[in-house]
Amino acid sequence: MSSPLPAAVVRSLREIVGRGHLITEPDRLVVYESDGLTAYRVPPRAVVLPASTEEVSRVVAVLHAANIAVIPRGAGTGLSGGALATAEGVVVGTARMNAILEIDASNRLARVQPGVINARLTEAAKPHGLYYAPDPSSQSTCTLGGNVAENSGGPHCLKYGVTSRYVTSLTVVLAHGRVVSLGGAGADPNASLDLVGLFVGSEGCFGIATEIEVRLLPIAEGVRTLLGIFDTMEAAGRAVTSIMGIGLLPAAMEIVDNATIRAVEASVFAAGYPIDAGAALIVEFDGTEAGLDADADRAEACCVQEGASAVQRAAEADHRAALWKGRKKAFGAMGRIAPDLLVQDATVPRTRLPEVLVRIAELGERYDLKIANVFHAGDGNLHPNILFDRLDLDELDRVERASKEIMALCVEVGGTITGEHGVGIDKRDYMPLVHGPEELAAMAAAKAVFDPDGLFNPDKVLPLRTQGTEPAAGAEA
Repeated sequence: MSSPLPAAVVRSLREIVGRGHLITEPDRLVVYESDGLTAYRVPPRAVVLPASTEEVSRVVAVLHAANIAVIPRGAGTGLSGGALATAEGVVVGTARMNAILEIDASNRLARVQPGVINARLTEAAKPHGLYYAPDPSSQSTCTLGGNVAENSGGPHCLKYGVTSRYVTSLTVVLAHGRVVSLGGAGADPNASLDLVGLFVGSEGCFGIATEIEVRLLPIAEGVRTLLGIFDTMEAAGRAVTSIMGIGLLPAAMEIVDNATIRAVEASVFAAGYPIDAGAALIVEFDGTEAGLDADADRAEACCVQEGASAVQRAAEADHRAALWKGRKKAFGAMGRIAPDLLVQDATVPRTRLPEVLVRIAELGERYDLKIANVFHAGDGNLHPNILFDRLDLDELDRVERASKEIMALCVEVGGTITGEHGVGIDKRDYMPLVHGPEELAAMAAAKAVFDPDGLFNPDKVLPLRTQGTEPAAGAEA
């Protein structure tokens, strides 16, 4: 149980944000005890909800002056424990900072506050013939500030890349409330350091982004979407390799396994996938109309060659949305299988997908765990979803051991421990699998430049022995 905030700190915070935007009541703090990774739960001492860069700056200054850790939080949809509080820390949320400040259609740029929901930016840009490319599966609820913190991707990152490709400048609040601008039109063109690139993906460990400028793209002239039905996950994985191997570059390629299909089709998100299918593969092409049908024909031939029992094709928006529904709503349907979900996020070479999928299934059998797979197959970004009940301590122990083996397996075949969800608290102890002591020390040194007192999002990303700290008190796994 965390201690109450000092009375002087409470008074100062209320003066800044107003009484209604400082949460200290234990029953209300329960809402903030975890992010999307519910296996870890720590209620914060308090939650502060500022509405502007100035308020964020003043809030951080008050908390840091009292030596209180700050945990930045967006919508709380993260899946690595990145927004998990420390027992004595205070969450600074960006939910009230939800304004689209400017859409500069001529230069294909938008300037937003961090609490803007991802999908809302595309809605606002659509009348200008533009859209925002990064599209996490949670894009209807996740916010751009969280996307910046995690360097989020999404199904279409295969062709269009992740968040870092689109962020051009940031206004950020650093230690003790200092406000700085990174990148943008006023940046030194001769600067050797890409500070925007360094900040994007820093998982709240450097500071809080309070204004974000991003690139927008023109809406594609045409789209073709295929849904291939396969008897096995391995066959779907081979089709992915085949499609890429003949030189095609789809905008997205996603695989959904049988366990996920059954969960989706039994839910309000039913998309019409056959429940006896071993796997479904979504393949999407976009661009100029000329050549799209030819690309779709070649991709369909690859699917049939690898054993697809059926291939649907959508050219109309409604049909396309229906094919995507099963993939986009998959995580929301997982609650039908088990009360808790641990989403792993590792990336492997595409050519090793069939092998790795078989070995993950074997791990599920060995540890007697339900594992459902839904993932970005085009770039080998796996999302094994381990379903469990955290009140069953024996099952929870098996989940942790299986997770470690999945991470080790992905690294063994030439992959890495995260593709887009970040490291957070969940994968910090796996960092030595892919980084040596010198690299980890360099990362710790970079954090110290931005956050010399270690008061932004402590105990995240780096192994605790690298940080020189002990585990956060009260962390429940």
